[in-house]
Amino acid sequence: MHIARRTLLGALAGSAALGAVGAAPAAGAPAAPGGAAAAALARLLPRHHRQVVFRPLPRRDGDDAFRVSGQEGRVTVEGSTPAVQLTGFHWYLRQTADAHFSWCGEQTALPDKLPGLRAPLVRNANVRHRFALNDTNDGYTGPYHGWDYWEREIDVLALHGFNEVLVYAGADAVYHRTFIEHGYSDADVRRWVPGPAHQPWWLMQNMASFGGPVSRELLDRRVALAQRIVRRLRELGMTPVFPGYYGTVPPDFERRNEGARVIAQGDWQGFPRPGWLDPRTPHFTRVARTFYRVQQELYGPTSMYKMDLLHEGGSPGDVPVGDAARAVEKALRTAHPAATWAILGWQKNPRREIVEAVDRSRMLVLDGIPDHYPNVTDREADWDGTPYAFGTIWNFGGHTVMGANTRDWADLYHRWRTKDGSALSGVALMPEAADNNPAALALFGDLAWTDGPVDLADWFGHWPRYRYGGADANAVRAWEVLRRTAYGCTRADGWGEQADGLFGARPDLAVNRAGSWSPRTLRYDPDEFDRALPALLAVAPALRGSSAYRHDLMDVARQSVANRSRLLLPRIKAAYDARDRGRLGELTRQWLDWMGLLEEVVATDERHLLGRWLADARAWGSTPAERDRLAADALSLLTVWGPRASANGGKLHDYANREWSGLVGGLYRLRWKTYFAELDASLAAGRKPRQIDWYALEERWTRQPPAVRTKPSGDVVRIARTVASRL
Repeated sequence: MHIARRTLLGALAGSAALGAVGAAPAAGAPAAPGGAAAAALARLLPRHHRQVVFRPLPRRDGDDAFRVSGQEGRVTVEGSTPAVQLTGFHWYLRQTADAHFSWCGEQTALPDKLPGLRAPLVRNANVRHRFALNDTNDGYTGPYHGWDYWEREIDVLALHGFNEVLVYAGADAVYHRTFIEHGYSDADVRRWVPGPAHQPWWLMQNMASFGGPVSRELLDRRVALAQRIVRRLRELGMTPVFPGYYGTVPPDFERRNEGARVIAQGDWQGFPRPGWLDPRTPHFTRVARTFYRVQQELYGPTSMYKMDLLHEGGSPGDVPVGDAARAVEKALRTAHPAATWAILGWQKNPRREIVEAVDRSRMLVLDGIPDHYPNVTDREADWDGTPYAFGTIWNFGGHTVMGANTRDWADLYHRWRTKDGSALSGVALMPEAADNNPAALALFGDLAWTDGPVDLADWFGHWPRYRYGGADANAVRAWEVLRRTAYGCTRADGWGEQADGLFGARPDLAVNRAGSWSPRTLRYDPDEFDRALPALLAVAPALRGSSAYRHDLMDVARQSVANRSRLLLPRIKAAYDARDRGRLGELTRQWLDWMGLLEEVVATDERHLLGRWLADARAWGSTPAERDRLAADALSLLTVWGPRASANGGKLHDYANREWSGLVGGLYRLRWKTYFAELDASLAAGRKPRQIDWYALEERWTRQPPAVRTKPSGDVVRIARTVASRL
């Protein structure tokens, strides 16, 4: 039996390189000539990269460091790793050349010769761990992104100073091959593995199967992509962070493995949770050994593994949590003796029994809530001195909202890091979806490379200069408004992200958020926010050519329109309550007009197109049926999220709502038109409005969405002017 399984595993491993994403060169293969930093710069600045020389620089007291010097047309960048060299170059680019790269737009209009420096630019990292990406990122940012996306994403993270990156892509193949060795067939495991959009929650032991089954071809392509991601991270001197094994098993594990002990985990938001294999048992030891061996065969070893034992309501049953933690740690140490266990600081994670049981010096808590809850004040006491990374989750579900609690970053980070006995040893960039809020990305990345506290007024005063390519009073004025509003909130009200818009909510006259766990009200003055758009439109024409400017103009216009929903809905309710049918019709037409304008705004940006999201998903399918299944997997995450029990009972519907072309003009408009028609009919007939089965409508639309655009359209400047004229 073992021979047959190993033969199958070998065949699977041999086919992994056949995916269209492309196979990775072997681990340890030499980097491109000139080094990995030079190769990255050739991708990013093909006209200027030969003017930059990259050299190694020893760490300073164990901390990463960079030094940038040179004359016009000849810049020398020294850094402790290739990624740190890119960080140093990016600091130079921003401070000296008024240019930069980001998730959302860039400004790279440079003179023929790169400017020289008057004095060397020298920086040391003030923490060793600079972690990036949330467990949910692969779902909410783009489960079907290919290598072109990931190559760029890794470059941008390196430019912003991060050195540890969570890699969930390809974990499905590890579980698949592991459980083939423990009593399951190939088809059994593929039925258990969810579609890629939902895999993050499976890896966190919250659910399974939904969106599947996955095909062998899809697993192979995801292995090939993961291998490329991991290889690039290693070339740059960055640490890939892999999921570790802490006990998740497929159904019927006890029946297939005599003597095994599995603890039922109940439900998570309407989904049955996978069972938890008792970590104290020999069966756990054997499965963990297989898991780490298979993972290393596919992707090589690393020095950090992410595991959230008993995440979001997981039940230990009669298993002592401390004993379980010790057994999970022992399995990790047996496979990787020097590894660090990374664990999320979220809700009750990590439980005190866990940190009391393990070697705390080799655990890193990724604190997801220091800028969320005001009662978080002493992490050394909370976690018994366990090293932790100061984190942020400014975005939930991929909501298209501007802002972050940057005042908390400026107030807390330096103070907590430098206090006596501090265990703060890192930063953790963990929005649930990446590729939004470029100012937040830049500012949060700067925390780890800044001596002393960040002066927000000064930072935001300089940001528009390199964001758009030069000094401009109107750009500064616009960003001062944004600093005080969307980026000027704090955790004092118990929220870590801004409120989502109501155009994407299930219709109701009293609705106050689209996602069930979103803020109920705007956290800043919308009238003050509106002042940013005219200021951005007044930026000098010479500074409007960059993708950075176009993105920001779109985003501010989008947010201004989205905020109308919160101002207009109370007026619609008042008209209905007054049974004023004429007034109701006038106001609901205004509502739908604003939605039409919002659709126009977001259609100008390719990252705000539902069509692109669906096309990416379809591109991974090998057959028409699989292409349809993957598109449904991707679209369901943005709409119903899961089956009726999860969408309604679990309140997951619209958790990942976003103002995208195709959603705004599609499902969202359909829902509100349907609702307004029923309100009008109820007034005309003198009756109460009939209940609408929103899940049925949404699920139908998700299964058969209309054709939507895959390429941007429209002139963002013209459309933004229209928005400004109507505010």
